[in-house]
Amino acid sequence: MNPVNPAPEKPSEYRGRIAPSPTGLLHLGHASTFLTAAEKAREARGTLVLRDNDLDAQRSQSEFYDAMLEDLAWLGIRWQEGPDIGGPFAPYSQSERRDYYRTAWRKLLDGGFIYPCRCSRKDLAQSVSAPQDNDDEPIYPGTCRPSGPVSRDFESPAGINWRFRVPDGEAIEFEDGRLGPQSFVAGTDFGDFLIWNRDDVPAYQLACVVDDAEMRITEVVRGGDLLRSTARQLLLYRALRFKAPAWYHCRVIMDENGYRLAKRHDALSIRALREQGKTPEDLRQMIEAMRPPMYCVQRFPDESAQ
Repeated sequence: MNPVNPAPEKPSEYRGRIAPSPTGLLHLGHASTFLTAAEKAREARGTLVLRDNDLDAQRSQSEFYDAMLEDLAWLGIRWQEGPDIGGPFAPYSQSERRDYYRTAWRKLLDGGFIYPCRCSRKDLAQSVSAPQDNDDEPIYPGTCRPSGPVSRDFESPAGINWRFRVPDGEAIEFEDGRLGPQSFVAGTDFGDFLIWNRDDVPAYQLACVVDDAEMRITEVVRGGDLLRSTARQLLLYRALRFKAPAWYHCRVIMDENGYRLAKRHDALSIRALREQGKTPEDLRQMIEAMRPPMYCVQRFPDESAQ
């Protein structure tokens, strides 16, 4: 009797991503999040996508891009799609994906979800009715929010800010893979948010949603400091009729003053630690020692003045 050959295992449909920006050297906080994302993709026998979030043309540099790829590979992270190796959803650099963002902007405008805004950051900072929501964007006071429909005659988003009008009073609910059920109330926990900047650069919220949807990402793994952004992005998913992914917000490593690590923390960059002779295993141990308890809900102080 011939042995029965087992059916080949069906490839996993899991698609995760890591999305660093080449605006500085990656630090331990990045390493912590990206190692978690890579581990989850590996456990699911899925695909890990590397996306180059290089929309900030003034700060993005080729030397940081090269260091980014080198340091991630040194950590032992392996991706199956990315700007360096290609893949079915190329291009994988945001600077090459403007057509996707323009299409989304037009769809939002035609659907009546966005409006032009002439307020500057200085205007918002001076507004007493614009408290920080601790997610790097003040709650918009509604200065430019129109009472009626917005003209669809705009040919381009350039030259003015564009904001998404949130449904005031609606609770945006989702399940987080680490923290469980989450709920944020539009208009109270966050306000109308930017989706396009006057310098003709799409904002993080829009670019992130469009890319994750177009690249078929099934789970977004990122830092817990972006938890509130998920509520904003779910509104964009709904308006654009995209299928939303699952969410997992990682514990965020903080410095000795209680602020999340930033690229200004050069001493804790992966590159600096490598040059000190640290090994990938050393960094993993450092990360584990610096992480807060698994299920704690972190609060992030306003760092806008830093």
